[in-house]
Amino acid sequence: MNDFNILDFPEVYPKIKAKCKETGFDMPSDVYIGTFLKTLITSKPKSNILELGTGIGLSLAWMIDGLDNDSRLTTVDNDPELIEIAKGFFGKDERVKIVCEDGADWIKSYCEEKFDLIFADAWPGKYSELNETLDLVKVGGFYVIDDMNPQPNWPHGHSEKAKRLMEYLERRSDFSMTKMNWSTGLVLCTKRL
Repeated sequence: MNDFNILDFPEVYPKIKAKCKETGFDMPSDVYIGTFLKTLITSKPKSNILELGTGIGLSLAWMIDGLDNDSRLTTVDNDPELIEIAKGFFGKDERVKIVCEDGADWIKSYCEEKFDLIFADAWPGKYSELNETLDLVKVGGFYVIDDMNPQPNWPHGHSEKAKRLMEYLERRSDFSMTKMNWSTGLVLCTKRL
């Protein structure tokens, strides 16, 4: 199933891929998570979306492609160089707020409207500040993480952290969870009433 053709890449996607090569950015998001995020976001009109871990903006391109005109998206990363690249591609989109800040600090200080979807693609929101992040998901909203199958760049001991995270999410009675052995290993959690 992983070899199907993807026909609707975001228009800016090839330029971001070229920027990855130019800058030596070696942690690009899997294209399949991008299509998945776009589809989920499309199901949430007039939504409030959060990405934790902007990176160079590959997933962000897909997420923005799924937004309607009445939605907004906040993306947070602590790397000023990557944030500047993302601003170069998406900074003029009034629906998008690009934040350069430590993710843990941002999560702890955020006190505005909850989110219809959170994509946690960084340590904060996934392995730290998890409870605070899950509290920011609206009822009926999605919490999405990837890279849950073993990855070649995982440091020693990380597989135990990933296992503990999965066990914790499985015990949460306020979320319905689906684990997918697809792409890099996706987890979709939906907030219950």
